[in-house]
Amino acid sequence: MPDQTLETLFYDTLKDIYYAEKRILKALPKMARGAQSSALRDAFETHRDETEGHVERLQQVFELLGKPPRSKTCPAIDGIIEEGEEHLSKFSGSSAMDAGLIAVAQAVEHYEIARYGALRQWASDLGSSEMSKLLDQTLGEEMNTDRILSEVAESGANRSAVETA
Repeated sequence: MPDQTLETLFYDTLKDIYYAEKRILKALPKMARGAQSSALRDAFETHRDETEGHVERLQQVFELLGKPPRSKTCPAIDGIIEEGEEHLSKFSGSSAMDAGLIAVAQAVEHYEIARYGALRQWASDLGSSEMSKLLDQTLGEEMNTDRILSEVAESGANRSAVETA
């Protein structure tokens, strides 16, 4: 299979994360509405704005690659988002709601961190510092969101879930 190159893998993975980011854009407002703490709600709303930028950067990467922006269904993100929707219905109004939402959001972030880390390196390996820089910018934002979610969990969300259990 001579057409199965790093560039082919890069494009395939790019379509995957493009799909994921667009799905995440739809899920974040629901998660923000379900959040009980204002800190978590603010984190979700801020990340929604950032995610719009992620989609725009991905479109720039597609353009630099000379390919149209296309999505490829990502079962991993679909499953994580489905889990989040389950938390929203099962734990609605519960003190464990925020802890559950944070866990789901961090699963999303960890998936994205893994994808963007690989894509950034592959872009560099393919000789495109411009694509690599765009992907690195998004990777940094995903890592920062993960850190913020950990801070929200550690500063009260997890403790609240334990104290009222």
